[in-house]
Amino acid sequence: MPQGACRHSKLALGSGNPFVVLLGMTILGLGLDATEIARIQQMLDRWGQRFRQRVFTPGEIAYCDRRRAAASSFAARFAAKEAGMKALGTGRALGVLWRDVEVVRHFGPPQLHFHGDAARRFAAMGGVQTLLTITHTRDMAFAQVMLIGK
Repeated sequence: MPQGACRHSKLALGSGNPFVVLLGMTILGLGLDATEIARIQQMLDRWGQRFRQRVFTPGEIAYCDRRRAAASSFAARFAAKEAGMKALGTGRALGVLWRDVEVVRHFGPPQLHFHGDAARRFAAMGGVQTLLTITHTRDMAFAQVMLIGK
C-alpha cells in the first residue's frame, strides 16, 4: 500500500488487532456521529412526547427542556447515543435500545452511561470508562465516544 494511503481503521490501529494500547489504556471502541439539528426538530414537532420518551431518558429530557435551544441539545444527545452504539459495535441491534445509552451531565463535561444490554455488552468487552465529546454548530451536532478497557 502506498505510504499515506487510507487504510481500514483496524489495520491502522494495530495491524489487524481491533484493540489499541495507549499509555496503559486499551481503546476498545470508537464511535463518531453527526446529526442534523433540523431533523431532530422535525421529529420533536411531528412525534412530540412519543419520540422524546422512546429515545431519551427522563434525565436527558429534563436537561434539554431547560436549554434555550432544546433541539440542539436533543440532537447532541442523539449523536452521542449513535456514537456510543457504534463504539459498542452494535448499532441499534443486539438488544441495545436508545434509552440504554444515556448522556449525563451534573458538573463538568458530559458523561456516557450504559444501561441494560448496552451495559452488559460494555462489561463483556472489558470496558471500564467512556470518554465523550459533544459539540454543535447552528445546523449540526457531533459526538465522539471512546470506550476504554483495562
